[in-house]
Amino acid sequence: MIDLHCHILCGIDDGAQTIEDSLHMAKQAVSEGIHTIVATPHHQNGQYINEKKEIVQRVAKLNTYFLKERIPLTILPGQESRIYGEIIKDYHNGKILTLNQTNKYLFIELPPSQVPKFTGELVYDIQSEGLIPIIVHPERNSRLMEDPDILYNLVNKGVLTQITASSLTGRFGKKVKKFSMDLIEANLTHMIASDAHNLSGRNFYMQEASEWVASKYGIDMLYMFHENAEAVIKGYACFQETPQQVKKKKFLGIF
Repeated sequence: MIDLHCHILCGIDDGAQTIEDSLHMAKQAVSEGIHTIVATPHHQNGQYINEKKEIVQRVAKLNTYFLKERIPLTILPGQESRIYGEIIKDYHNGKILTLNQTNKYLFIELPPSQVPKFTGELVYDIQSEGLIPIIVHPERNSRLMEDPDILYNLVNKGVLTQITASSLTGRFGKKVKKFSMDLIEANLTHMIASDAHNLSGRNFYMQEASEWVASKYGIDMLYMFHENAEAVIKGYACFQETPQQVKKKKFLGIF
């Protein structure tokens, strides 16, 4: 498996804190069948600044360390950028990193409880640069849960999304799991990743989530998620079904 979203680089955000943490996370990833991880440290989220040059250097060092320790895991460079107005400017200035440096896919994180008013305009600007934005963990955004049509409109305009494995396994609660299912069933998400930070509360759960998807939605759905992950790191086009609006459930037969 390929894990597109992981905080395995140590000492730069709220993920792995030491090289030993990175090593333990790597061993766990391998045990779950993961052979490639995109390291995606937080950037511009109000707490952490992690720019392209330093991420690339740290990824190279970590790969050398894993090779020495005989860990069969490849780390690729990535970045989880909180949405902000200067992202295009910083991309041109060499501070923003596309996933695996293909100049194709760009992770975008929304604030936990809102969708900034400039999101649609900025997404258009990103796409005008030839980039495809991928919104990470939309299932955990309370504003999108309240009004999933916001996400539908973005996906309908070419935005991709990535849901979290532990959301599907219920570790963020029943509401988040239910909304994750809504997004899958409405073709509003395109890949699964771990967003792993550590081995305690924020582990990988990729194998468990994969088995759950296969049992709930069939092996073809799981293959689509896996193939899209591979397409992202290679800079190829992802498979997308026609997005649908999330169906609103009736309450006591009303509306």
